[in-house]
Amino acid sequence: MDLRFTEEQEILRQTARGFLAAECPKTLVRELEQSEKGYSPELWKKMAELGWMGLIIPEEYGGIGYTFQDLTVLLEEIGRNILPGPFVATTTSTFPILEAGTEEQKKGLLPEIAQGDLILTTALLESDGVFDASGIAIKAAPKGDAFIIDGTKLFVDMAHVAGHIICVTRTKEGTAPEKGITLFIVDSATAGISCQVMPTTSQDKLCEVRFENVNVPKKNVLGTIDEGWAIVEMMLRKGAIARCAESIGAIQTCVEMTVAYAKERVQYERPVGAFQALQHIMADMWTAMETSRYLVYEAAWMESNGLPCTKEASMAKAYVNEVYRNVSKWAVRLHGAIATSNDHDIPLYYRRSKAADTAFGSTDFHREIVARQIGLV
Repeated sequence: MDLRFTEEQEILRQTARGFLAAECPKTLVRELEQSEKGYSPELWKKMAELGWMGLIIPEEYGGIGYTFQDLTVLLEEIGRNILPGPFVATTTSTFPILEAGTEEQKKGLLPEIAQGDLILTTALLESDGVFDASGIAIKAAPKGDAFIIDGTKLFVDMAHVAGHIICVTRTKEGTAPEKGITLFIVDSATAGISCQVMPTTSQDKLCEVRFENVNVPKKNVLGTIDEGWAIVEMMLRKGAIARCAESIGAIQTCVEMTVAYAKERVQYERPVGAFQALQHIMADMWTAMETSRYLVYEAAWMESNGLPCTKEASMAKAYVNEVYRNVSKWAVRLHGAIATSNDHDIPLYYRRSKAADTAFGSTDFHREIVARQIGLV
C-alpha cells in the first residue's frame, strides 16, 4: 500500500488549495452561514468548471473519471479551508447512482451533476435518528406505475437547494429490518414535498423534508425494489470516509494555527509554546492528526481498489470524530479568550466538528460496526 500522492493528486491538491484560498475566504464562509441558500451559486459554477462535480463520474457521462482516493485529496482541502455548500451531499448521493443506477438514470443525471447543474442530497434519517435499517419507517406504497411516498425525513443535508433527493423508504413490512428497503430518485419539485431548514450549532443547512402523498414513477427506483439496504451500507461506508477526509483537513488547520499561535503568544516573558505542559498537548494533537490521516487514506485506498473495507472505514470514522472534536476543543483552549469570538477562525472549525461527528454515522455507530467486524457481536 502506497499512500504517497501521485503527480495528478498533488496537482489537484495544490490547485484546490490555491482556488479555495482565493475564492472562499473566511469572510465569505461567515456570509454563507447566514445566507438563506448556504452556498454561493457563482462559486459552485467555478468549481464545476474545474471539474470537481464530475471528479468521480466516468468520462462517458461528462466527468473526469478519477478514483475515490483522488476525491479524498480534494475533500481534505475543502475541509482545510471550510467550504460551505452541497458538495459533499451531492458527491455522496452520486455514489448510489454510479453503482446501482440504470443506464437511463446515469445518462439523465450524471452529465447534469458533472456540469454543476444538478444538486443532490440523500434523505435517510428519521425521528429516532439511527443509521441502521430499523430506523426506516417512511413508507412507499405501489400505485399503478408509481409509488406513493408518505412520511418525514430529518437532517437532510442541503435539501432546500437540491434538485433531486435520494429517498430511502420501506416498501415491505414484516421482514428483517434490512429487507423491504427501497431507494427512489425523487424530483424535489414534485407536489407534496415540503422542506424546512433546521437550526444547528454548526449553522449548516440540515433540513426536515416532508413527503405527503408524493407520486414517484417506478422508473425512478434506484436499484432493486425491497433490496436497497446494501446500497445504503455502501453509501454510509463511502460517505464516512469522505467526511473523514474533510475532517482531517480541518484538523490540520486547527493544529497548524495553534502551533503558530503558541510560538507568537508571549506570557511570563516567553512564548507559551515553551511551556512543557502545552508542548505535550500540542504534540498529542499533532500525533492524533497524523494517525487520522493514515486511517483515512488507508480506507480510501482500499475503497478505490475494490477491497473490503467496512472495518477500516468505521475505524477511521470513529477515531476521526473524536480527534476532530478534541483537537478543535484544545485549539480553542490554547488560543484563550480570543477563540471564543465569532471574528476568529477557530470557532468555525470547532462548531463544524459537532456536525462532522454525526454525519454518516456517529462514533458509537461505527464502534459497533468495528466490534462486529472483529467478532465481538
